Amino acid sequence: MTISHSLDKALEGAFTRPAPKSAGAQVRYLVKQHQGSTRAVAALLGVSQRTVERYVKDQIKRPRPDLAARMEREVKQRWQSQIRARARKAAATTGGLVIDTRARRGYTAPIGTTDDGRIRHLTVALPPQYADRLFTAREQGAGERELQAVAAEALKDVYFQDGGRRAGDLEEVYLTDVEHIEFEL
Repeated sequence: MTISHSLDKALEGAFTRPAPKSAGAQVRYLVKQHQGSTRAVAALLGVSQRTVERYVKDQIKRPRPDLAARMEREVKQRWQSQIRARARKAAATTGGLVIDTRARRGYTAPIGTTDDGRIRHLTVALPPQYADRLFTAREQGAGERELQAVAAEALKDVYFQDGGRRAGDLEEVYLTDVEHIEFEL
C-alpha cells in the first residue's frame, strides 16, 4: 500500500455514511456530482454515454472489474468532501496522525555508530505539523519517494530523536522496502 493510498484510507475513516456500493448508485452519484451530465461521467469513466445511461437506469448491474475499480475510485474521491476536508484540517492543526509501518529503516550518522538499515515495525503518533506536510505534499502531486522522505523525517524527529532529547548527531533517516504502511486520524 502506498503512502498516498494510506492517507486516503485514513480520511475515509472520518466518513459519517458509507459510500454507494452498487454500480447504479455509484454512477447516479457521479452524474449528480457533474450536474446531471452523463456525457461528463462517460468521459471520466472511459465508457460511452449510453453505457452510463444504462447504469443510471439499472439496466446494467455488474461492471467489468477495471470499470468497477474506476467507478469506486471516482466516487470515493468525491464522497463527503467537506467531512474529508474537516478531518484533514483537524489532523493538520490539532490531532496529528498515527503511522503504523513495517519497513527497512536506516540512517546516516557519524562514523563509529550503528547505521545499518533493518526491518522494523513501528507505530508512532506524529504531531500535526507532519500530518500537514504529508497532506500538503500529496495535494501538490508529490510522488511516493517524496512522501516517504517526509514520513522518514517525521520518524527521525519523533521516534529516533524524541523531539531533540536524544540522537542529536543523527543526520538522516530513510525508508526503503516498505512492506506495510497505514495512517489513522
